Amino acid sequence: MVTQKIMADLEAKHPGESEFLQAVREVLLSVEDVYNQHPEFEKNKIVERLVEPDRILTFRVVWEDDKGELQVNRGYRVQFNNAIGPYKGGIRFHASVNLSILKFLGFEQTFKNALTTLPMGGAKGGSDFSPRGKSNAEIRRFCQAFMLELWRNIGPDQDVPAGDIGVGGREVGYLYGMYKKLQREHTGTITGKGLEFGGSILRPEATGFGALYFVNQMLEEKGIDIKGKTVAISGFGNVAWGAATKAVQLGAKVVTISGPDGYVYDPDGISGDKIDYMLELRESGNDIVAPYADKYPSATFYPGRKPWERKVDIALPCATQNEVSATDAQQLIDNKTLCIAEVSNMGCTEEAATLFLQNKMLFAPGKAVNAGGVATSGLEMSQNAMHLSWTAAEVDQRLHHIMSSIHGQCLKYGKEPTGYINYVKGANIAGFMKVAKAMIDQGPI
Repeated sequence: MVTQKIMADLEAKHPGESEFLQAVREVLLSVEDVYNQHPEFEKNKIVERLVEPDRILTFRVVWEDDKGELQVNRGYRVQFNNAIGPYKGGIRFHASVNLSILKFLGFEQTFKNALTTLPMGGAKGGSDFSPRGKSNAEIRRFCQAFMLELWRNIGPDQDVPAGDIGVGGREVGYLYGMYKKLQREHTGTITGKGLEFGGSILRPEATGFGALYFVNQMLEEKGIDIKGKTVAISGFGNVAWGAATKAVQLGAKVVTISGPDGYVYDPDGISGDKIDYMLELRESGNDIVAPYADKYPSATFYPGRKPWERKVDIALPCATQNEVSATDAQQLIDNKTLCIAEVSNMGCTEEAATLFLQNKMLFAPGKAVNAGGVATSGLEMSQNAMHLSWTAAEVDQRLHHIMSSIHGQCLKYGKEPTGYINYVKGANIAGFMKVAKAMIDQGPI
């Protein structure tokens, strides 16, 4: 495999899809040496098959707003790879949604799901519809219209969507309600459901909780105790909330949260009712964090800026893709940050990630760090299939085990002769090897 040639061909076929091309380039550069040691991979054209989704579903979504006017949005489902299990991946409702972003997320999801040890393939879906500023009735009508177009292409053993940005418990409920009515079956076809109708305990917290379990293992591997360490977090939604909650439980001090309007710095620490207030901010629908500083005098709001300028021990991007730039990365390096872990999907730009690796920073990619969310969705699928519900302790124990297994895979494939652990390389090779071997065993289909 020659990565440059493959990327050139891919860029010619998919011009302008910057997020997707970035995600593919990162994986191919990581696995190139291992790939070339296995002639069976080249014989079976594994890379050429892996970088193309199995199928892309694109559809029109027509819905009626509260004024009685028809609105038109575009819906997608990218079913990327099902070599190791049914397609699995979230649905995102946000004005920024386009095919490049969904292909990047579906590609990443394929390897992330492989790392969890659970039998799940990779997919992603969504729409350029934004729930922000919409009434509950409008959101319900949109979700029902969206599912009316999608329902024939999903199922518990075919494709299992979940929530993502803009798709929380409310939206999942509306989507699942419509699916159930159309399919006339009550199955585990969507995860992130309410506890009353098949959801899993700890699912809202799982991405953040799993991320901190992974970060704690990264630190322990270097003989560092997380207790007393300061943590910068971006975002203020469910993922940031879960990460902040578990960080405090482990003895760290969270000092920042952020939104599109800027970031809040609270040197007294964000814990207790302050963490609860994060959810109040999110549920307000205003998508801003400035009110936090009005409510808590110990905090200062920095409009239009990012939290990576603060001197902290641990940096956790929890918001969206490419939120940490090369400039941000250099600030973190100059501030001698101990650990940077992507809790968001591809939270660092290509240039930022390269800087971290060149400087031998303790840095881990989203496909490993944030896999606890989809892992717990996989556990929800298992509970639905068996028609039972596990306790919080049982789910948490399984989540611990899965994150520990992912960390072990990263060590296996990412530890360099110098002792440096390249978590990016380790995660990419581990996920790739599992998917590639499954594709070979199943033949050229």
